[in-house]
Amino acid sequence: MDEQSHLRIGELSRRTGVSPELLRAWERRYDLLRPKRSPGGLRLYSLEDLERVRRMSRHIADGVAAREAAGLALRAAAGGESASGSAGEQPAAAFDPQGALSDLARAVESFDEPAAQAILDGLFSAATIDAVLSQVVVPFLRDVGDRWQRGELSVAQEHFASNLLRGRLLGLGRGWGAGSGPRALLACPSGERHDLGLISFGLALRTRGWRIDFLGSDTPTESIVRAAHALTPALLVVSATAAELLRPVLGELAALPRATTVAVAGAGAREVETPESVIALAGDPVGEAARVSGLAG
Repeated sequence: MDEQSHLRIGELSRRTGVSPELLRAWERRYDLLRPKRSPGGLRLYSLEDLERVRRMSRHIADGVAAREAAGLALRAAAGGESASGSAGEQPAAAFDPQGALSDLARAVESFDEPAAQAILDGLFSAATIDAVLSQVVVPFLRDVGDRWQRGELSVAQEHFASNLLRGRLLGLGRGWGAGSGPRALLACPSGERHDLGLISFGLALRTRGWRIDFLGSDTPTESIVRAAHALTPALLVVSATAAELLRPVLGELAALPRATTVAVAGAGAREVETPESVIALAGDPVGEAARVSGLAG
């Protein structure tokens, strides 16, 4: 079979940002995917399967229930769409990170939420979650923070941008605790209210088959430790933008059972000296998700 047009489930997952477990569930529950068997018995998925998954994912990101989203994707396919789009539709736009960054900046400056959502729709339809996160979302958030510090953006504009992206990313993460992959517990310590980098990290982990338990911002150390004992995750990550927010939690994190890999992340992880049993994830969320997934493997 043509390897360019017939994909194994791992490649389908990488291209769509949907975990293999969720892909199998969509196939079983909604008949969304129509795999064929290779001569060796492997299940292979077509470019039409790829497009249906992308369409369903976009509908879900827009708030449509999963069953309805599947029905919409299947009806669009039955209407004569191909892998490059349905009849009467324009082909999907090319992935243009720099153009998207400029367009998002203008949307934030004018508080234009519909325009920003349309830009994000185009990005997620044209590229994988990893690509959108690493080439658009993370650089955009960094630029917003820098511009706010320089006084080029108001507090209102910075909050508008952060809340817009937070809502969109959490929408993509809906159901990220399902599946049978390794479990990751993610939290920000007391005093840390910036969790977008951690959400991005969780999404990147999810595309690699992890299950995500997300505690969010400003979580007391006692609550993080209690959750870690209750859930026994394979990975616990505590993220903060400042080292002084991480230092008070290091001792209790280091004392957690060795079955859990413990890490600190965010800008604060670059400036804190960690115990031997705690690793620092100071790079970009997608790269660090790939790194810890490799360690787990």
